[in-house]
Parts: sequence; C-alpha cells; structure tokens
Amino acid sequence: MEKVSIVVPCYNEEEVLEKFYETVTKIMEKNSTDFEYIFIDDGSKDRTLSIMRKLAREDKRVRYISFSRNFGKEAGIYAGLKNSVGDYVVVMDADLQHDPKLLPTMIDILKSGEYQSVAVRRYNRKEGIRGAFSKLFFKIMASLSGLNTKEGEMDYRMMNRRMVDSILQMAEYNRFSKGIFSFVGFDTKWIEQENIEREFGQTKWNMKSLFKYSIEGITAFSTKPLLISSFLGLFFCFLAFIFIIIIVFKTLVFGEVVQGFPTLICCLFLCSGIQLFCFGIMGEYLAKMYLEVKNRPIYLVKERSEDLKNEKMEEVKEKSK
Repeated sequence: MEKVSIVVPCYNEEEVLEKFYETVTKIMEKNSTDFEYIFIDDGSKDRTLSIMRKLAREDKRVRYISFSRNFGKEAGIYAGLKNSVGDYVVVMDADLQHDPKLLPTMIDILKSGEYQSVAVRRYNRKEGIRGAFSKLFFKIMASLSGLNTKEGEMDYRMMNRRMVDSILQMAEYNRFSKGIFSFVGFDTKWIEQENIEREFGQTKWNMKSLFKYSIEGITAFSTKPLLISSFLGLFFCFLAFIFIIIIVFKTLVFGEVVQGFPTLICCLFLCSGIQLFCFGIMGEYLAKMYLEVKNRPIYLVKERSEDLKNEKMEEVKEKSK
C-alpha cells in the first residue's frame, strides 16, 4: 500500500491545528490510506509547537520539525519535502482553506500513473484589492517567466516521489515553490476547489507580504525585468539625444531662450525616476546573488519529534537503573 506524507507548514496556528488534524485523520482513515504527518513549526509565537508535541505523543504517525526562528513558508515546504518518506507527498495549509475532502481524489489520480502531480486551483474568490492583485501577479508571472503558472493556483498539491526528489535537487536559498513546481515539469492534473474562507484566526499574508512574495517570484524565475530596464535605458538615451538636437537647433536659429524650464524639470525627474527604478531591479538580482553565494542553510532546526522518543528512552533507562 502506498504511503502518503502530509506536509503542513505552520505559523501561529494554535486555533485550528487540532481541528485540522482531526478532520484530515478521519478522511484518510476512512479511505484506508497509510499516511504520516510532517508538521513544520516556522518559529511560532503561540502554542503551535506545544500542540505538535501533544499530537506526536498521542499518534505515532505525527512527526514535527520546529525551526529556531521564522524562516518563511517556502523553507517550511522544503523542510517537509526533505523529511518526507511517503510514495506520495501532499503540501497543505493548516487553516482548512485547502479542502481535505479532495485528498482521496488526488490519491486516485496519482495511482492511475497518468500524472505525477495533482494541483488545486480556487474559484469563486471574492474580488477586491487582494483578488485583483493576485490575478495581475499570475498574468505578469506567466508572461515574464514562461512558466505554466495558473490563475488561482494554490500551494495545495500532491506529488509522487520522483517529482519530490526532483524538487529537492533545487536546493536554492531564494525559493518560490509555485515556480519550482512548474520548472521541474512532470504531468500535472488540475482540479478546482471553491474558495473557502478561513474559520479561525487571521491570515498571515497582508498586502506588504504579498507584494514582497510576488517580487521574489518574478525575480526568481525571470531575467526579463533586467532586459526591460536595458530597453528603457536605451529609449531614454535616444530621447535625450533628440532633445539635445532640438535645443541646439533652437539656440542656433532663435538664440538662447529661457523658456521651457518646467519641461526641463519634468524631464529631469522622469529620467531620474526611471534610472532609480532600473537600479532597484538590478539591486534585487544582486541581493539574490549575494544570499546564494553565502550558501547559508535554508532553515535551522530547534526541535524535532525524534527528540521526544529520545527523552522517553532516557526515562526508561533511568527507571531501569
């Protein structure tokens, strides 16, 4: 029987973690599936780690890894994939916005052998600033990177072992999982899920973090922004050359004039703004290179579920003496 590893990155999920565990466990047991949990505590500041310890003590199928600090969801996904042992691995959020009822369907699709991955897209999402921003991001990402990213794509995805091993070969520090999933290829079956609102707690993604995440994704899988900045530079150099010819001509024909000062100031500010914008793009790429060449670890572990087993063994030894 195939085993399924359920990877769950968590950050301050004390309000929903136990309900997530109970809901998913019922579905997997009803489907008679062999499975394990790999909970990743991404430096939570609430009782998330304590709940993970409790679940690990009560259920041998539960494993957890606690980071020494907050390294981000991407590091959590990588850690979960790296420590998984299942034939199939699914990445899920703990907030139950990833519908657990889809798990049996995803398993059946992978068992058929036609696909190596099953990914979920949301629909009927309430429109607003976040929704419009999300749509814009996926359009820009697809056009700049050439990757097969889908509008409404979620991190909810189940993969077979071969695809997981391919992803783990990409041990880069600056990670963007949606891009990595598309980059490694493999045949993916897309299924749709109606948007589910979060029942407990608040989302950890505000507009600032979403904007930063989008910049990370675009610069991680495309060098076209650098090409765009180069064309902008050439274009404004051409405009400046034309402007110089016009100034020289007006001076020779009409004499020196003072008129046009506002126009000159506007042009100066426009060109300066474009230059700073291009420098910012180059700075993003240089920053990524700087972090990559340091070769720092993607995450650092403070505690893991195996530590509980070692503690129990030590207690047994002490009692036997």
